[in-house]
Formats: sequence, C-alpha cells, structure tokens
Amino acid sequence: MVDREIVTLAVVDSRIEAELMAGLLRSHGVSAVVSADDVGGQEPQLQRQGVRVLVPAAEEAYAREILAGGGSTGLLEG
Repeated sequence: MVDREIVTLAVVDSRIEAELMAGLLRSHGVSAVVSADDVGGQEPQLQRQGVRVLVPAAEEAYAREILAGGGSTGLLEG
C-alpha cells in the first residue's frame, strides 16, 4: 500500500510566493502542489487563510531542507 498522506509544508500570504516555493521544490524532485481558496486566482482577497504549499509526508523532511537552503542547484557552484 502506498502512503498518500499529504502535509502542509508552508502557509504564505500570496499565490505567487506559494508557486515560487512549489516550483523550487519541483525542480528538486519533490511533488509539491499549491492550495488556495481564491477562486483559481480570480479573487485573491479570499486568501484570508493564506495559501498552502502541500507535499507528500514522505518528502516533507527533504522539502524543508530545500527551503532552508540545504538543497543545492549547482548553478552557483564552480
């Protein structure tokens, strides 16, 4: 049986910030998604509870490491 538990990694103020975080995580192989109650971005004022970045529970520790700066992209390393 596959563990399909999803956890909230972060709650941020804007969809843009959440999408940037999710994009960074995806670039490192983490299955991140954004969840917002803002009518698909059409009504951002409805984001009263914030915008959530969600990841599988099994990837949470790695995702937190990436957001803390521990995940190297290799772009600035020489």
